[in-house]
Amino acid sequence: MTSAELRSLFLRFFEERGHTIVPSSPLIPAHDPTLLFTNAGMVQFKDTFLGREERPYRRAASAQRCVRAGGKHNDLENVGYTARHHTFFEMLGNFSFGDYFKREAIHYAWDFLTRVLGLPPERLWITVYDQDTEAETVWLKEVRVDPARFSRIGTKDNFWSMGDTGPCGPCSEIFYDHGEGIPGGPPGTPEADGDRYVEIWNLVFMQYDRTPDGTLTPLPKPSVDTGMGLERIAAVVQGVHSNYQTDLFRALLEAAAGLAGLDHTDHSSLRVLADHIRACAFLITDGVLPSNEGRGYVLRRIIRRAIRHGYKLGIREVFFYRLVAPLCQEMGAAYPELSAARATVERVLRQEEERFAETLEQGMRILESQLQGLSGGTIPGEIVFQLYDTYGFPVDLTADIAREHGLTADLVGFERAMAAQRERARAASQFGIDHSQDLAVAARCEFTGYTHLVEDTEIVALLKDGRPVERLGAGESGAVLLSKTPFYGESGGQVGDRGTLRSGESLFEVRDTQKRGGEAILHLGRVVRGEFTLGAPCRAEVDRAARQATALNHSATHLLHAALRQVLGGHVVQKGSLVEPERLRFDFAHFEPLSTEQLEAVERLVNRQIRANHPVRAEILPREEALAAGAMALFGEKYGEEVRVLRIGDFSTELCGGTHVEQSGDIGLFKIVGEAGVAAGVRRIEAVTGEAALTWVEAGERLLHTLGERVKAGRDTLDDKIQQLLERNRALEKEVDRLRSKLASASGTDLAAQALDIGGVKVLAARVEETDPKALRDLVDQLRNKLGSAAVVLGAVRDGKVSLVAGVTQDQIGRIKAGDLVNAVAAQVGGKGGGRPDLAQAGGTDPSRLGAALQSVPDWVRRALQ
Repeated sequence: MTSAELRSLFLRFFEERGHTIVPSSPLIPAHDPTLLFTNAGMVQFKDTFLGREERPYRRAASAQRCVRAGGKHNDLENVGYTARHHTFFEMLGNFSFGDYFKREAIHYAWDFLTRVLGLPPERLWITVYDQDTEAETVWLKEVRVDPARFSRIGTKDNFWSMGDTGPCGPCSEIFYDHGEGIPGGPPGTPEADGDRYVEIWNLVFMQYDRTPDGTLTPLPKPSVDTGMGLERIAAVVQGVHSNYQTDLFRALLEAAAGLAGLDHTDHSSLRVLADHIRACAFLITDGVLPSNEGRGYVLRRIIRRAIRHGYKLGIREVFFYRLVAPLCQEMGAAYPELSAARATVERVLRQEEERFAETLEQGMRILESQLQGLSGGTIPGEIVFQLYDTYGFPVDLTADIAREHGLTADLVGFERAMAAQRERARAASQFGIDHSQDLAVAARCEFTGYTHLVEDTEIVALLKDGRPVERLGAGESGAVLLSKTPFYGESGGQVGDRGTLRSGESLFEVRDTQKRGGEAILHLGRVVRGEFTLGAPCRAEVDRAARQATALNHSATHLLHAALRQVLGGHVVQKGSLVEPERLRFDFAHFEPLSTEQLEAVERLVNRQIRANHPVRAEILPREEALAAGAMALFGEKYGEEVRVLRIGDFSTELCGGTHVEQSGDIGLFKIVGEAGVAAGVRRIEAVTGEAALTWVEAGERLLHTLGERVKAGRDTLDDKIQQLLERNRALEKEVDRLRSKLASASGTDLAAQALDIGGVKVLAARVEETDPKALRDLVDQLRNKLGSAAVVLGAVRDGKVSLVAGVTQDQIGRIKAGDLVNAVAAQVGGKGGGRPDLAQAGGTDPSRLGAALQSVPDWVRRALQ
């Protein structure tokens, strides 16, 4: 039975028993900041187990892709060394949400294994939580499992939780006995860590919700969450002991062996490559890109670990991305999104490997030299830190290599060195943080700014230097809190509103608006005249022009996000934004700079939506309904049970609390003015809209007109005219080079006469007139050719800096190295340099010592020839 057939058979079995087949969710858990990755089949049902979400079904089954490479569940370090650990795996699961419980779950599992798959009951071993008498009764009295193959186990192994908090409960595990030829004892015995008895199915009986303080609260409806690893059950069904011997890995191992030039697949590093390509490809497919933090850092660790194992196999060229094609062939049918993202996955992996290649080569050399001189069984923490801090060599790779040499890495010492570095950085920092406005504000404020820009309201609190006061007088700065306000407090990337507050004849200039504590909105600014007192009536008026300009930019940001996903791919997700009256800035996940063609395509697409004049609608919906309708949300953002959904026609749907235009046509014009990288895997686009965009275009028109006038060309002929000027300039540069060469040749003839004969070698060291480095190199070449067997050093001073070039003829580089020679001279003028044995160059900062330095060359050559 193939793994694909096994996957289908499992889902069909439970579908026939009233379960709804639910597709695998992405590897990034939706709106759950407690998890790095989806690490179990139940993750997408977490809110259902907690009673926060209602589903149209009470039974479900799925084949869920999972990653365990960070957080509580982390199998990364074991991959490659065991037969069953993986960073990526598929979890077959069936679930009950307050429907059936322990009895039915146990019978379903036993029936599938023994009747459908035909596994012999005498090879199946059962464990239960030692306090779960209900499950014990079902196994022993109803299923009639042999008590000799039944164990009661404590909390450590048989009480399951997804993380430190959340749904949890006792579980019952089913093990398969792979036979007497494999070492290891039954579950619950001291020898249980062996490979003979392998857990294949875990039946979790969800009864509790664990809070951060460890309290167990009974769930509203006891539920069932089961998980059976496809890789493990495939090994059983296909009659092999190792997961890597199944059809899930066979093609990947053969492809990896081919890249390494091996005629076999039995190598731990090949297993690492086969495992890691699955995790990396699916993570990238689900929108994760390599970076130095969070999920992106875990992905980078996995990629670099794979590259290191390729290096260990002797592979020196870029190779890892080539495993994507065989992976798509193996799993593309079950997961079409993988095949659709193939080109993106390959490009990301290739770029990351190219970026890491030099670091790996350098780090391996340094580590190997350290290992040779090591006494004892531990790599000191200082060396681990040096490799990490100076050479960028990942700590986990150092630990991995240490393990292969039978050593350990002193990670405690590494952490001490890291802590010392952080302390040095803190001590060197001259920056402070102003906490004056971090006062916990209890006052609530109703925001009316979606429909009003002017509001009659009341002053409910005044702050000065972060502390409550009764009044603010003329010239004093502080914060005003109102009972209701049209001012938007900075959030979601949109800056706070500006404007004025009036209380009678008194005037307060609002320079910024900030949210505090979720409910309070602080109007920050200065009293221009009069005084503001607690409880006084107040008229709040937003700066209409600034608000409108901000709204144009915010709505354009939504259009930009949708356009980027359409042009570049679904991996594009927002990583940050800034929306202010003057411009917009949008950061997004992408792995390379955008081409001119891509930027033009994005800009055209946004402007097309503007011209379409779509209605911009906002509505409040239940969160799950909004997400099911396709609304985009930012991971890590906290959303309530009800959310504000912003739709721009059918082109963009996002969760957003900001202020926007009424029609997309209000934006007028969208113009990209900059694109750049801001971090690994993160790009930034800056753009302008409306009046600012028109001003930018007009400035460009003026520039074109000015250039045209200067080169005597119209708009239509300007490009041709500039091309002609560039070609003419290149021709003139060539002529200048020719004349310089001619002058250098004449000069070289004169200089050649100054050469000294030292042991049969012509030695020349001279200062020449101010010239550029290329002309200096050409002159050295000419002199070498004239002198035959020679060593030449020429120096020049330009803009107060010394330039040096040394050349040695091929017959003498065994005795005289140009790099050593030029550095001996450069050291005397405050510089250094380097190059090839036959030609090297250097710089210096002290022209006054050039003459003496050049005079030292003959003696230096004499010593070198001895």
